[in-house]
Amino acid sequence: MDWLYVLMPISGVTIFWPGLVILGVGVGIIGGFFGMGGAWMVTPGLNILGFPMAFAIGTDIAHMAGKSLISTLRHGKFGNVDYKLGIIMIIGTVGGFEVGAQMIMWLERLGNVEFVVRTLYLVLLSLIAWMVFADVAKKKKKDRDALARGEEVDALSTGIEWHKTMHKIKIAPMIHFEAAGITCTAWLPIIISFLTGWIAGILGIGGGLIRMPALIYFIGCPTHVAVGTDLFEVMISGLYGAFTYTMKGRTELVAAVIMLVGAAIGAQIGTVATKYIKGYGIRIAFGLAVIGCALSIVLKLLAKEIPTYATFFNNSSTTLVLGLVFLMSLYITVKMIQGAKAEIAAKKKK
Repeated sequence: MDWLYVLMPISGVTIFWPGLVILGVGVGIIGGFFGMGGAWMVTPGLNILGFPMAFAIGTDIAHMAGKSLISTLRHGKFGNVDYKLGIIMIIGTVGGFEVGAQMIMWLERLGNVEFVVRTLYLVLLSLIAWMVFADVAKKKKKDRDALARGEEVDALSTGIEWHKTMHKIKIAPMIHFEAAGITCTAWLPIIISFLTGWIAGILGIGGGLIRMPALIYFIGCPTHVAVGTDLFEVMISGLYGAFTYTMKGRTELVAAVIMLVGAAIGAQIGTVATKYIKGYGIRIAFGLAVIGCALSIVLKLLAKEIPTYATFFNNSSTTLVLGLVFLMSLYITVKMIQGAKAEIAAKKKK
């Protein structure tokens, strides 16, 4: 079975290449659907497959940049991208990303990068999962209360409405974002993008894991616009991140290319699926994916703490990550096919 493994020339590790293909196709679908590069699964996934964490970060960012370009172009055709908002956020993202990348190089010199990155991932994923499901619970309560009063359910209502508080900040310049349908101070997206860029540089993600929820909950973007706009931002930050990590010698281009071939196909499926799965359907699926990813990291940490069962925990972690990617991809693909069939049937009746 040696043909299933390939030696990576830069990092010097031997990798199970079908795992790279599964990650590429699956995360292409998931990334195009959720509006992010998918690095929140790919970075730990590459690490689990055998890449040192610094190489997992740099390699994923290189793969992510190319895939996000494909998804952004597709979302742009659906009118899901607020380019003005995305361009403004680049200002904060680039600065924050470089600060985070420098912190990773410092942690690598100290020998603490593996533990710190995994722990931060776990904390971040837990907070995001709580936020998503708290939002869904509040939304459902609002709907139940409206029905109890004999009112119609507002399809556009939301659970968590932190963006309304943020919009009360009236610091010049105030900017209207047409595609998102909101008006706010330009400093709001700049500050949020700096913070997400900083975390992205540390964790090796395009920032989509936190920026997509931030666009929804802090800036007030509709979910489908947050998806498209975030992918546009991921594309820009990913190109910069790929450059800076390659210059630092932490990018395995062979692995990035293998994943990108599959991701180019998967991204088309995921992007089209957002046409048929809207709003809270996307948020619930996103929350479930976050929980699964967090569990895989817990298993990896247990493997370090309990060496006797290290093989079991490592294999379980690998199975969970690849299984999560497969199941989420299957769900999104099936929903896309069902939606397309329903649309075709409706057109035939006219």
